[in-house]
Amino acid sequence: MQTNQTKSGLALDGFSEKVDGKEVKMYILSNSKGAEATIINYGAKIVSLSIPDKTGKLTDVVLGHNNLAEYLNSEEPYFGAVCGRTGNRIAKGQFSLDGITYKLAINNGPNNLHGGLKGFNAVVWDAVQTDNQTIELTYLSKDGEEGFPGNLSVKITYKLTDDNSLDITYEATTDKATILNLTNHSYFNLSGEGDSSVNDHILTIQASHYLPTDDTAIPYGKPEPVKGTPFDFTTSHTIGERIDNDFEQLHFGKGYDHTFVLDKKDGEMALAVECYSPKSGIEMKIYTTEPGVQVYTGNWMSGNFEGKHGHRYPARAAVCFETQHFPDSINKPEYPSVILRPGEVFKSKTSHQFSVK
Repeated sequence: MQTNQTKSGLALDGFSEKVDGKEVKMYILSNSKGAEATIINYGAKIVSLSIPDKTGKLTDVVLGHNNLAEYLNSEEPYFGAVCGRTGNRIAKGQFSLDGITYKLAINNGPNNLHGGLKGFNAVVWDAVQTDNQTIELTYLSKDGEEGFPGNLSVKITYKLTDDNSLDITYEATTDKATILNLTNHSYFNLSGEGDSSVNDHILTIQASHYLPTDDTAIPYGKPEPVKGTPFDFTTSHTIGERIDNDFEQLHFGKGYDHTFVLDKKDGEMALAVECYSPKSGIEMKIYTTEPGVQVYTGNWMSGNFEGKHGHRYPARAAVCFETQHFPDSINKPEYPSVILRPGEVFKSKTSHQFSVK
């Protein structure tokens, strides 16, 4: 194999150029099992994640692009990215904190989404690869950036372990009270990126409640039981089994695009999601310290553009599991708090553990 190419067939030099005056490059993480993850410091994005399938063949399980230019002009700006300062939505793009009202960009219907016009997905992070399996990315989000208060220092660590787990650790501090809800927005297809549908994926979610939303994807407030609804994944179902049911919540998002409230203690690292592709035999188990997971079934993908290796990505060709706090939490005091104050350290961890069966 050429050293200028990844195991997933991407050319490293396609990711080397300057953005906003800073160097962007691709970093390769590899483990003793032959798995490989590639990360770029533009948006702290996971570009590829190659895992052995049931036959031992390496399978790239995340959607993405062939080079940096395609990422810079993508219809899907969140492919593999870290979303922040606040992943997900803030109603009407405003919130109050300690008596001050802050106004944010309106970039998703009437709401603020994933940090605004230029969120963490679209900035160049400083990167240090500490060993073959680990990379640390840091970013200073300045006071007032995208309307948020406080100089926020963020560090993200990606580690590809020898047991085929991709671990993501988040840390942050601020010098002024602010809000924070970090997540990774990888689009998974466990049959391999380029496969046309995740409808056959078998899904289990450790959540007996979810957050119904209005037609702009803002939760009403109170969690509702999943029992008796197409949102009940407490036992295994395929993603496609009920996705087109005549159910108002599914109509709003053209499928699943909702937060599941995880059945676990606050801050506890626990199993959240199990997802399995019968085609590849690859199973992914997600463990997280976060209280919720936004499940999004790629309902708005168009298939209009080419992704990696000329593949097109139609609607429902991927599923996202965004481990996070709840949408619009700052405006809903009953939700777990997203407020970070000076002297506090925000910490969060999510692990994607891969195996075959």
